[in-house]
This record gives sequence, C-alpha cells and structure tokens, in this order.
Amino acid sequence: MRSWPDEKADMNRHSLARTRSRNSRGAPRVGLFGLLGQGNLGNDGSLEAVLGYLRAAHPDAILDFMCGGPEEMTARYGIPAVRLRWHNAPPGKTPGALAFARAGMETTLGLVMDGFHTASWVRRHDVVIVPGMGVLEATLPLRAWHTPYSMFLLSATGRLFGTKVALVSVGADFMDQRAMRWLVTMAARLAHYRSYRDSFSRDAMRRMGLRASDDPVYPDLAFALPTPSTPSAPPGDPGSPGPVGVGVMDFSGGNQDRHQAAEIRTAYVEKMKLFVLWLADNGRPVRLFTTDVHDEPVMHEIVHDLRARRPGLDSAQILAEPTSSLDELMRKMATVDTVVASRFHNVLCALKLAKPTLSVGYAAKFGALMTDMGLGEFCQSARDLDVDRLIEQFTVLESRSAELRHQLNERNTVYTRLLDQQFGKLSDSLFPPTGSADAPARQRRARVGAQ
Repeated sequence: MRSWPDEKADMNRHSLARTRSRNSRGAPRVGLFGLLGQGNLGNDGSLEAVLGYLRAAHPDAILDFMCGGPEEMTARYGIPAVRLRWHNAPPGKTPGALAFARAGMETTLGLVMDGFHTASWVRRHDVVIVPGMGVLEATLPLRAWHTPYSMFLLSATGRLFGTKVALVSVGADFMDQRAMRWLVTMAARLAHYRSYRDSFSRDAMRRMGLRASDDPVYPDLAFALPTPSTPSAPPGDPGSPGPVGVGVMDFSGGNQDRHQAAEIRTAYVEKMKLFVLWLADNGRPVRLFTTDVHDEPVMHEIVHDLRARRPGLDSAQILAEPTSSLDELMRKMATVDTVVASRFHNVLCALKLAKPTLSVGYAAKFGALMTDMGLGEFCQSARDLDVDRLIEQFTVLESRSAELRHQLNERNTVYTRLLDQQFGKLSDSLFPPTGSADAPARQRRARVGAQ
C-alpha cells in the first residue's frame, strides 16, 4: 500500500497539471469525498449518480477523489485519488499498557496529520461534493475520530480556503455522544450547500442544534441511477410461485450495543436462516443479495445452513452471488418477485425496481423511506426480528403485489423529477458563470495550487 507522502507527491503533480489546464479552459476543479471504493455498493452508487450529473451538466469539470479506497477508485474511473484518512493507527505489537499508550500516541499524531492532509487537498478545489451516504449518522458502530472528524475537517477547511462544500442528499441521525454530535453539526453548519435524503435526517440535525428548517429534502441519490433494461420477471401465480430476493448483512447492532454485539449478530443470522428455510419449504427459490463485501460470509453461512438442513434441495433453489455495483444488483433483483432486505440500498434498489419489499432494517431511515414509498407497514427491526410476524407480513405483501407495484412506479417518477430539480439547483449554487463574484476566490485557489 502506498504511503501518504507518495500520494501527496502525486496529488501535487496532478494539481499543477490541473491548474494549468484550468487557467487555459476555465474548467472547475471538483473533488468527490467520502467512504468510497471500500466495498459498500450503496455509497458507490450515490457517487455514480453524481458522476452522471457532472458528466452531463459540467463535462469540463476536472475531477478527483478523497476516499477510503483510492486504488480501487482510480482503477475503476481513471481519476486521481488520495486516501481519506492519513490516520489509520495499527494495533501495537507491544503487550499491555505500553501498547495502549503507543496506540494513543499514534492516534493523536494521526488526527493532527489528517488536518493537514485534508486542508492540502481541499484548497486545490473550487467545489467538493459529498455524494449522499449516511455521513451524518452513527447507526452502525462508529467512533468520533472517524467519519464525524473527517466531515468536520472537510467543511472547516472548505470555509478556510473558499472551497464550496456540498453535502448532497446525505443521511443523518441523532447522536448521543457529545463529541460526535458537535463534529457533525459543525460539519453541516460550515458547508456551502446541504440537503438530506429524508425529513427524518433534517429533523435529527435540528435536534442536534442546527438551524435546518429551510434545508431541502430530496430522495436518495441512488434513485437517479438508470434502471437496468433487463425485463422483470412476471409476478408468480399461486400455482407457480416465483423467486424471492433476500438481502442480508453482518448485523451486530449499533454503538450502544457493543457489549452484546456477538449475541445480536447470532440472533439476527439465526432468524434469517429460519425465514429462508420457510421460503424453501414453501417451494420458493431464494436469491441472496448484499451491497457490502463484509456481509458475504453471512450470505454463505445461510446457504450452508439451508443445504445442511435440506440436503435433497435442488442447488438452483438457493443462490448467493456477490455483486460489484448497484446496476448489477438491480439486474439480479429484476429476476425475483418480492424482496426482503436488511441493507439500506438493498431495500432502495428493490423499491426503485417497483418490487414489493419488506424491510428488516437497523435505523429509522428504513422506516422513513418505506413510509414515503407507501410501504410503512412492511417494516421490522433487525435487532428485534420476529420471524412469525415476518412470514405474516410477507404473505400480505405478496397478496397486494399488483397494487403495490403500481404505487411504487408512481413514486419513482416523482423521485426522479425531484432529483433533477436538485441537480439544477446544484449547478446554480456551485458552478456560477465565469466572471461572476466567485472569480477572485477561484483565481486565489489556482495560485495556491500552483505553489
């Protein structure tokens, strides 16, 4: 793995080239920031939506990334990238208190270096976009010095250097920990533009002290992705039930559940095994999905469990295939009748395809999305999953399949229109015409980048 000094040298070389190009063409320099290229297809799908917008509306923009997986992003898009955090304190090899002290020193040094690392990158841009993602929430285990601190550094250095930071259709949730709450609130307050993917996220920011009443709410950016042209499977009839998509995850609770994470994980996985077993016993082919590489062991564990319990089951009755993009996921989902899922973007992609969907989620964002799509009654908590109730909900869901498909298609049309409106407002806010009042700040950044 390459060190940060190597990445910084590359970034400086790219900066000089981009500065010269921009001076001659007036092209805006746009950075894309976030937990990208790390195997979370939902995050990467939000990025794809913004890249599509930039390519269509601002094809001259000079792009680069600050992200979690820079090698992956550069290989995929051919666009320069640097690591999101210089700080990645390794576990000390020295035992006991000395190891703890060493790790603490490395963490402190890393946090200081992150400030310089982020500032060095931000100052070379006219605009930095955070493309969706739950960057203002801590619904899964998280520490203050991870995403909250990175978001604060981004917005603070954006203000310092006159770089417009845009938080676009991001997710948020109320944070109990004071340090995290302060960091994400300041990150949002210092941003040039912010919008949320649901009203719940905006209300959470208000509860944490941000004046967010006038902030816009738009759908999740993944709804702007093109829908695959693969024809959907026709709904199965009672005599020939069709496949069911089941989206699973490696779920072990949130920050408040760290002391019982193993028990929560075991309970969730065992209950999902029972539901998949029920599907198989009722003649339903099962297609297992996920949108995060870290969930694949759970997916394979469920497959092995079913085959052990039902050794005579046809191998085609249960399939578990990894996916590399939301587009690929949707193509596979197009072959099923109904979806039951735990990852947020498993649920979202199913809804985008107008599939009757049952959410087994871990945060309020699931309920907000499902309610807005008209499926609020088809939700359960992954932490307190009730298999008998899940089977009842699934049965009702399928009995209303035709009605719900029509309803979901109508909501998808509305979502597409709303996201088109947001992209238009982004262009007005982030990319003013050359010669506008923003020109002096752009010229100043160009000079800084060349130094």
